[in-house]
Amino acid sequence: MDKKKYAKIEQGITPPTPILKNVIRAFLTGGTICLIAQFIAVFYMTFFDFTERTASNPTVATMIFLSMLLTGFGLYKRIGQFGGAGGAVPITGFGNAVISAAIEHKSEGYVLGVGGNMFKLAGSVILFGVFSAFLVALIKTILVKLGVVSW
Repeated sequence: MDKKKYAKIEQGITPPTPILKNVIRAFLTGGTICLIAQFIAVFYMTFFDFTERTASNPTVATMIFLSMLLTGFGLYKRIGQFGGAGGAVPITGFGNAVISAAIEHKSEGYVLGVGGNMFKLAGSVILFGVFSAFLVALIKTILVKLGVVSW
């Protein structure tokens, strides 16, 4: 059987993907996660005298902690199943990825199982995040020294 015939048969068997429904669910899920993060940021600014700029770090840490907690209780999986990319794209997806790998390999022990597998995905995210931040800072420093921009 050639590729064209196979593709035609596969297209006839595969159910259509509800793209609009998936996009709406992802938007609502990601938007809700961001709305919760905004409430947490306002909470930090109101009760702990943070500024808008300084409230971001504890807000991110809180959101990662909440996603890890929800993953541990098995609730974040439901959020991901409903919202798709809407649950994976925000910072909460990072916390979910870290804790999911740790839970999955718990039976192998805490050092080799949890510790060794926890940062398989997260390690590359952290590496590229730090490297990207370094490049942006380097470019900014060069542009400021050349007088192209003033920050």
